[in-house]
This record gives sequence, C-alpha cells and structure tokens, in this order.
Amino acid sequence: MTPRPYESGYAVVVPSLGRPSLEVCLRALATAKGPPPLEVIVVDDRPGNSQSPPLEVPVGLRERTTVVRGRAAGPAAARNIGWRRAGSVPWVVFLDDDVVPGPTWAADLAADLAAASDVTAAVTARIEVPLPSGRPPTDWERNTAGLATARWITADMAYRTDALHAVGGFDERFRRAFREDADLALRVLNAGWSLSTGRRTTTHPVRPAGRWISVRLQAGNADDVLMTRLHGRHWWGWAGAPRGRLRRHVLITAAATAALPLAALDRRSAAAGCAALWLAGTAEFARARIAPGPRSRAEVTAMLLTSLVIPPVATWHWLRGQVKHRRALPLRLSAQPPLATPPRAEEAGT
Repeated sequence: MTPRPYESGYAVVVPSLGRPSLEVCLRALATAKGPPPLEVIVVDDRPGNSQSPPLEVPVGLRERTTVVRGRAAGPAAARNIGWRRAGSVPWVVFLDDDVVPGPTWAADLAADLAAASDVTAAVTARIEVPLPSGRPPTDWERNTAGLATARWITADMAYRTDALHAVGGFDERFRRAFREDADLALRVLNAGWSLSTGRRTTTHPVRPAGRWISVRLQAGNADDVLMTRLHGRHWWGWAGAPRGRLRRHVLITAAATAALPLAALDRRSAAAGCAALWLAGTAEFARARIAPGPRSRAEVTAMLLTSLVIPPVATWHWLRGQVKHRRALPLRLSAQPPLATPPRAEEAGT
C-alpha cells in the first residue's frame, strides 16, 4: 500500500430513496462556505417503477450534480455506484440524504482533509442530533441521538479514493443502513490505514417514525451475525458498538416458546416458571425503555406494545442471519486488533 498525501478536490455521494430531506441537504451543501465539491452524485436507489417529482437542485450545485440510478440494493451498493462514478477524484464524501451540513461545512472539510496524514483513509464529521427541549426524548429520539457518538458513521464521512480501491469499497451484503460503515472501517484499519475525526459539523435531525420503528430496526440482528462471521467476536469493542439486548431477547423468547408446550404436557410448575420468566423479562425491558422518556400516553403505549414484540422479532432475525450468512468466510485479520477501546454504553431501547 502506498497511500498518497492530501490533495485538493472532493466529490460528494448521496444515496437516496427520494425523501424530501434530500433537497434540504443539497441546499445546505450549496450554501456552505468553502471550496465546493468537484461533483455531487446523487444515487437514486428507489425501485425502478417509483415515481416522484424531479429533483430541485440548488443553482450553486446545478452544473456539478449528476443523478444516477441505483439497483435498489441498499446504501452500501448505492455508495459503491457513486464513488466509482466519481473517478479519480482524491476524496469522496458520503452524506446521507437526511443530514444538514453546517454553514462552514466546505471550509471545515478542506481543513479536515488538509490535516490528514498520508496514511489517513477517512475523516469523519462531528454529528449533532437536535433533541426537543422541555421534555425528555422518546425512545426513537434517544436511538437517533446515538448517531452523535457512533464511530465511523457514513452520515458524513470523507474517504480517500485510494483506500476505497484498496479494500473494494462497501460490502454489498449489508443491504440496510446498518453496520456497512463499521465493516468498511474495520477492513480499512486492518489494511494498515488510519481513521481520524474532523472538525466539520453536520446536523442529523430526528426524522418522523411510526410506532413500530423499533421493531423494524431488529432486522439489524442479522447484520450483526454477518459482522461476527467476518470480523470475529471482538468486533463490538473495536467498532465501539453497543451489544444491545439480544441475549436477553433470546432468553425471553425461549421462555415464552417453552411455556405453551409445557402446559400442554401438564408440566404446570415448569410452564409457570417459563411464563414468569417471560413476564418478568418483558416487564423489565418495557420499564427500561419507559423510564427515561416523556411517559406520555402515546409513548408508554408504544413502549408496552413494542416491548412485547421486539424479543421474538430480534430472535427471528438473529436466527435468519445465522442461516443466511452461514457460509460467510472470516476476513484475514492482523495480529493486533485495529482499535481496542471499550464500546459505548448500552441503549435501553435497542
């Protein structure tokens, strides 16, 4: 590996499903002080028959912006399309379509890249998540706030093109916006590069979400299985990722699953014990999610309902991942872990 030092010039790649927030992101990018991107590549990753109004690109970016079609295969595949389309530009900045770059973002980015050493593969931004004042955040708001401390998050991450070529870009087996950024960072670190934190600031608003969003997020348990297959069981600490509650979810689900057949076999004491374990585990989970929140009627109702559903759904996705990724081969890792620091504190809502 012979990485090159910083060179001026960068492209921006934004994978998008056509959300209205995309135009907000582009307007902030167009008005940010500092050197503009050489090119902005928006990867439209909606299914082919999706229809939406034409994208309104701000005047300052109109001549620099290209919209290309994705394969509806998830953000990892969409980003690969984007950075490869960017060609020989030295740096590619990945932005999510629901972030808002700060007013001096471009100037701060230039400073971040200029400070990069010749082995720096990527420079992450500082992510800010505005939370409501006057009341505690909801479970979903706390979940989104975790992005502010997430390591190597591609909501705003500048990667050296040489480093992307060296490791082959994103692993497209990660089809959701989850773990694909940690996987790429660990592979880059293992290849001998380094990662750094920049000074530019990007805001990630809390987007609207329905009552069942926490249930849908449990699909990430299958991605965690793939991460373990690829990077080994220590990847959680290296990536600074919270372990979550999967072990407890599996235990709660097993207890609920065993209670009914035990009752049918007239093994009443064992059935009662399993039912009590299920009830206690579910109650503790719901309490942990309700206690720090606003405790409004809507929030408490949502937490009670989803706390019943999350353990079996999380267990199902974990089992699905075990089957789907059973043939995934471990990566060749260096003798020393790339970054051995403690993971972030567990979030009760995960």
